[in-house]
Amino acid sequence: QVLSDVFNAPVFTIDTANSACLGSAYRAIHGLVAERNVSLADVVKLAPEPRLAVTPTPGAEELYRPLLKRYAELEQKVIYNSASSC
Repeated sequence: QVLSDVFNAPVFTIDTANSACLGSAYRAIHGLVAERNVSLADVVKLAPEPRLAVTPTPGAEELYRPLLKRYAELEQKVIYNSASSC
């Protein structure tokens, strides 16, 4: 529920063990075939059917939007400072 509320997006799951690892594997495959203009949707066509787990809580976006903005700003500072100190 927290992911759904923070990112204001529905969360889907699939009925398989280690689904996070499976998602990472699909992303890796997509990276390997990306230069052939294969979409991620094409890569995951054979994946198990996702099931809606949760939807965002009404009003949660207003709470998390400023926090996400601040997080992005801090992340950019870390990236910039790391790159400039190399």
